[in-house]
Amino acid sequence: MTADVNGQATIMVVDDALQSLRLMEALLSSQGYRVTALPDGEQALAAARQSRPDLILLDIMMPGLDGFQVCARLKADPDLRDIPVLFMSALTASTDKIRAFQAGGVDYITKPLQLEEVQARISVHLQLRRLHQQLAAHNAALEATVAERTRLLAEANARLAGLDQAKSDFLSVIAHELRTPLNGLLSVAELMLMDLPPTPSTQDYRRCFDASRDRILTLIEEALLLTRVEVKAEGLAAEVSPLDAVLHQAVETAEARASTAGVGFGPVPATVAVVHGDLELLVRAIQALLVAAAQFARPGTVVDLAVCRGDQVVELAIQASGYALPTAEVPRFFDLLSIAQARMTHGDLGLGPALARCLVQAFGGQVSVDNLTPPGIRLSVRLLRVS
Repeated sequence: MTADVNGQATIMVVDDALQSLRLMEALLSSQGYRVTALPDGEQALAAARQSRPDLILLDIMMPGLDGFQVCARLKADPDLRDIPVLFMSALTASTDKIRAFQAGGVDYITKPLQLEEVQARISVHLQLRRLHQQLAAHNAALEATVAERTRLLAEANARLAGLDQAKSDFLSVIAHELRTPLNGLLSVAELMLMDLPPTPSTQDYRRCFDASRDRILTLIEEALLLTRVEVKAEGLAAEVSPLDAVLHQAVETAEARASTAGVGFGPVPATVAVVHGDLELLVRAIQALLVAAAQFARPGTVVDLAVCRGDQVVELAIQASGYALPTAEVPRFFDLLSIAQARMTHGDLGLGPALARCLVQAFGGQVSVDNLTPPGIRLSVRLLRVS
């Protein structure tokens, strides 16, 4: 809003009747307003473009451009259209008032003018203009804030995408580059162990070597699979698989690792459910969870499986009794970098839980872990069921 040094509004009065013009100029000036008094429409338009007033009092019946034409041209100008125009006229017909509002006027004051009425209407419309300008400034600031937040969010997402790609690249490179030197080391160690005499000590060496070899090869394989799944996650949920086959194959492949710790698996629950997901990858996910659960089971116990079928999902519960997770580690159980935090008596959890979550989520499912009382854990898997 245009204002003088005292913060008072600028009002333009346009009237070809000089006596009326001077009267309004004197009245408004006495009220502290800054007044521009002009006798015709052309001068009013030129003055308005040069120094935009806060409000215009406009007579209708003028030679040359009448009030309707002046108002229409003001409203057609993007720089002037927001200025409120109050018409002053001796015309009292409804058609004239309607025409005034159609031209863009905000109010209509009939002559002879009542000065108190004029003051009151001017005050109301100036206050409305101030509120409108404040709202516009607030909206502009809000839009600028939203734009800035959107920019920062886009930058953060770009950084996260870069970090995620760097993580995937790192896993892929490390997994690939480790294979060549490892093959050499493992081959040499294998040959050396074969040349050792069969004694209790060498048998211990052999068991230690076999466990370490299997462990590192599993980590490399899981790292490569994690990378492949994260790159191609969008197309993985298109496949469907019978859950019964998934569970039987997963238990069969997990039994070898669990048996070394003296842990077995309960009977596989019968189910005819068909779920979304690639069979091979689902087997890998469930296998990883079964192996993880076995690490929380006491030797001589079994890991139990249960299936609950819902309208849209199938829930698989994998439950082990013996040990519980430290409370602080429960939220990080499936994190990629929690590989060493949740270390159990049979070794750390490796990439298995992170891989399982990555695979299950790629198929639209969910995984979670809970501690049990007496001590133990329950791994819950929710898979989308094929209708």
